[in-house]
Amino acid sequence: MADPYGLRRVIEPSGSMPQPAWKIDNTMACGEDEILIDVDVLNIDAASFAQIKTEVGAGEASVTKKMMEIVATRGKHHNPVTGSGGMLIGRVAEIGSRSSKREELKVGDRIATLVSLSLTPLLIETVKRVDLATAQVEIEGQAILFDSGLCVKMPDDLPDLVTLAVCDVCGAPAQTARLVKPGQTVAVLGAGGKAGTLVLAQVRRNIGTNGRLIAIEYAESSAKEIRAMGYADAVIVADARNPVTTLALYEQHAGSALADVTINCVSVAGTELASIMITKDRGLVYFFSMATSFTTAALGAEGVGKDVDMMIGNGYAHGHAELALDLVRGEPGLLALFQNH
Repeated sequence: MADPYGLRRVIEPSGSMPQPAWKIDNTMACGEDEILIDVDVLNIDAASFAQIKTEVGAGEASVTKKMMEIVATRGKHHNPVTGSGGMLIGRVAEIGSRSSKREELKVGDRIATLVSLSLTPLLIETVKRVDLATAQVEIEGQAILFDSGLCVKMPDDLPDLVTLAVCDVCGAPAQTARLVKPGQTVAVLGAGGKAGTLVLAQVRRNIGTNGRLIAIEYAESSAKEIRAMGYADAVIVADARNPVTTLALYEQHAGSALADVTINCVSVAGTELASIMITKDRGLVYFFSMATSFTTAALGAEGVGKDVDMMIGNGYAHGHAELALDLVRGEPGLLALFQNH
């Protein structure tokens, strides 16, 4: 029987889908509706990578050991704390006889997956290099892409690691393109990260000259880069885990004009209330961050009496990879930032 979602690979708990499952089968035998990939690079989700470094220390050996432990235990790179994974670049090694992708892919194609490592059967043979700054990990290993899984062929005009980094967060600018309207006031938390910088560029395109863009970033070094890019009307250095201070700093730069739309791209927990408090009543908060606690967001909004809509950061939108890659191609400053990181 056809199994486009990889249900047969679920080991524990029985009846679960592969993403929320605690353990899946990572035997690297290609099923008839699967694709086998020889993996070159993993791009670990920012929230997951930050949590791993906090837990074991920011050393290449300790991070490698933890990653190997996660995959050995779960059959996939599914961080048990953050619940997130990342994505990968590799080369198609085999295509199942009933795969719907047989017409678009061939053996030898280099692809980036657009589904999370938290649902992707993965076998790591060797970790060759861990880039502690970018969360990109070079490995020798294999992975399985289910028939329902999305992927994109690697473009020839962009460096591989730029494509990998962009595709990992391409849902953020795509959703931003849908949500943000001309003339709005928009705030972006975690504006200096991969998702944040893409969102800044897309917001600027959407709001035009009459809108206002407020970037909020924890690190002064990243804030300096944001200012140099020129997308934001104001750049605030703040720890968004402190909502009262963040609101005060926001009001210093934007006055009483709270955000119509707030987009949270922060890779650490505890920034829900800051996002809510800088957003106007009947405004929208888009939580792209995988570190978000939606319980905290829902009950926190109630507790401070804010009537805001809140949206989960779906990593998928139609055409999201193409939109994000075209955004980088069309913004030299953005491309340079991704190349330098």
